[in-house]
Parts: sequence; C-alpha cells; structure tokens
Amino acid sequence: MLDALLFKRHLDDAEVLSKVVHKHPVVGLRELFWPSLFGLFSLLLILTWPKGIALWIVLGFIAACAIWWLRQFFNYYLDAWIITDQGIIDLNWLGWFHRQSARVLYSDVQGVSYEIQGVVGTLLKYGTISIEKISTGTAISLPYVHKPKKVESLILQNMEAYLHKKNIKNSKHVQEILSAFVSEKMQLTDVESKTHKNP
Repeated sequence: MLDALLFKRHLDDAEVLSKVVHKHPVVGLRELFWPSLFGLFSLLLILTWPKGIALWIVLGFIAACAIWWLRQFFNYYLDAWIITDQGIIDLNWLGWFHRQSARVLYSDVQGVSYEIQGVVGTLLKYGTISIEKISTGTAISLPYVHKPKKVESLILQNMEAYLHKKNIKNSKHVQEILSAFVSEKMQLTDVESKTHKNP
C-alpha cells in the first residue's frame, strides 16, 4: 500500500506496477541503528534533566535525531527498483532535494543476473541484481536485494510478456502494411488489364 502511494507517480499512464524492490530489511535496520540509539539516549536525558536550558538542548538534540532518522529511512526505502509491465525504473534518493531516476525498457535489456556473496548474504538470502542494457552495454544494479533469484524471475516473466505483446503488435502492423500493398497491387493490375483490353 505504501509502495503504491510513494512510487505510483513514477509510472506512465498506461503502465502497470508489478513490484517495488527494496534492499533487505537488515540494511534498513543497520542504517537506522545510530539515529535510533542517539534518539533513545536523548529521551533518557530528558528524564534526568527535565528543567531549564538543558531541557531545550536535549529537545533540540531529539529533533536533530528525528531528522537524521527520517533521512536514513528515506535513504533506505526510496532507493528502489520499480518493476512494471514495460520496464524497470531505478530510483536513487540522494538527499532531501536530490533524486535520480533511470528507466530501462524491456526491449533495451540484454541480460538479467544476480550474485549472492559471502556467508551473511547466503544465510539472509540477499545479493546484488544487475541488468545489462543493449544500447550502451552498461549495467544498473541494486545491492542487498532480498531473494534476488525471485526478482530475476519476475523481471524475466515481465520481459517475456512485454516482448510477446510487442511482437504481436508489430506482426499486426506488418499484416496491415502487406494487405494494403496487396490491395494496391491488385487495383493496379486490374487497371492495367482494363487498359490493355481497351486501347
């Protein structure tokens, strides 16, 4: 539900959201550890110094920790891939006023791969998933993806459906062109045969 609200604005009108892929929740917990710890420490300070200037200093520190916590949360949650029926949108949240987005259509995908490294990655089932583009030969990747094999399978399924739909659309277009060409040729043949009969 939250994914649909936050990421729907990145989709085109006819585009259908399939899945939003985030980094593993352990990465989010790791990024939120220090701001949470300092925030709890600040709350404990309020219990010991409830009056005067010290209270305002601690309240300011709590506000700073809350902003820090939100920044780390957004850094984790908004760095994501949006998998749709037409392609993949790679989102990067680089700060409060700095975001990047790159779109790769399935027709531009040369290959999809994933890699799981190390004992921790194997135990927690996370790895890096990469997509190589045909046009540039470069790859985009998202590290720490939970169950990357499932994500790879989903991308390949969507890509197959997209290419099949595109091929059907292209074949219909070719049929229309051929039928127009054949009917035009038949009309020319009919006109030529009539002009040969009546010189």
